[in-house]
Amino acid sequence: MDDDRIEATLLGTAYGDALGLAAEGMSARAIARRFGPIDRFNLLGRMGFVSDDTEQSALVAQSLARHPDDLDAAARALRRSLLGWFLRLPWGVGLATLRACTRIALGLRRSGVNSAGNGAAMRAAVLGVALDDPATRRAWSDRFAEVTHTDPRGVQGARFVAEVAALARGAATPADALRGALEAIDEPSLREAVTRGVDLAARREAPSVAVEALGNTGFVVHTLGLASFAFARWPDAPLDAVRGVIACGGDTDSIGAIVGAWCGARYGGAWIPADHLARIHDGPFGPTHLRALARDLRARRGLTARYSPLAAMARNLALYPVILGHGFRRLIPW
Repeated sequence: MDDDRIEATLLGTAYGDALGLAAEGMSARAIARRFGPIDRFNLLGRMGFVSDDTEQSALVAQSLARHPDDLDAAARALRRSLLGWFLRLPWGVGLATLRACTRIALGLRRSGVNSAGNGAAMRAAVLGVALDDPATRRAWSDRFAEVTHTDPRGVQGARFVAEVAALARGAATPADALRGALEAIDEPSLREAVTRGVDLAARREAPSVAVEALGNTGFVVHTLGLASFAFARWPDAPLDAVRGVIACGGDTDSIGAIVGAWCGARYGGAWIPADHLARIHDGPFGPTHLRALARDLRARRGLTARYSPLAAMARNLALYPVILGHGFRRLIPW
């Protein structure tokens, strides 16, 4: 087992993100018909690509690495990093994050918008494994979430994701980690969704039953209920958890990234197939960059991990036709 939980969490995020990217917005039936089992990357041949879920997780990590002891400075660094990332024309950016980046560009002091989407939650797991003190972890998670999302469900959803990552390795079971993380949140709809997801997993219900009971949209309450179901439904089988939740459809890259991050935090990195990890495009925000960020966070020596913004923009532009092609392909009913 990989003892570096930060690295494993970032790589688990990347794996779930890349594995789910091609299926984003599709139904479970359409995914099964077009792709069959979710056991390979499907965006461009056998190569995997990360999207905004992994990239924003990396921005969180680099902001923490730059200012490990200064939350105000780290939050300002995240704002600047998000603006630079936005100007490189990423694809797959959520509407709330787009609006928040626009507000940052306009120089508005409060950049977050009233949204309960997945944007804050999908990037929060790295805080859970990088910050040991619960009070510190929750303060940083809330502040980083509010850079883009201010709805209490969005903020507490991010806090919950970080808490599960923090508790994942030490808990007896994934379900215990999920129940323990509930102590950090008081938002009623989130608590109900997570509790229901864990109960459905304990009854060994089929994923289709969980989707019907929990919902499956870009709404963070639905996402965390279903992510909790998957994490608890396949204990000690992280590949099944990630692949199973992606096969449910919906916001597949974000929910895959969240469950992948939790699996990395609990099981280390050995569960990710080495040949799959090697096929994730290793440019900006790829595995080499994520490993470097993990080393920086572990060493608390400032930020040394670097990437080329021009290369990031070039990759985004080169892949736009592929992304658009997948989007139009979803309109075809076979």
